[in-house]
Amino acid sequence: MKSGKANLVEKSKKSYRVARPKQTGFSSPATHYTEPRIDLNSELINNPSATFYVRVIDDSFREFDIFKDDVLIIDKSLMPKDNQLAVVTQEGAFQITRIVADVQEEFQLWGVITYIIKSTL
Repeated sequence: MKSGKANLVEKSKKSYRVARPKQTGFSSPATHYTEPRIDLNSELINNPSATFYVRVIDDSFREFDIFKDDVLIIDKSLMPKDNQLAVVTQEGAFQITRIVADVQEEFQLWGVITYIIKSTL
């Protein structure tokens, strides 16, 4: 084994530990059941600078199972693959379309839909 410069290992910046309560007196008997919050940005977004959220305002995209008040997560940095949903501009308006490899229809790609968050209310 060579001796020389020590290589440092950087500790992960994510903390999954439960924060200790900052209360005085006796703590709740259920404090050990608390779990850290899930950050949807870190779980669902790969490229934050190119990702947008869009809330759907009506039911005009029923054919894609996208309804009023659903939230679309759209990544503008991705190239669409066959059968993916994408937001395109067509005739001056935003549309949602399913990408099909052999279609000759002309449109301008705005972004690829990566997630659809459904409203249950």
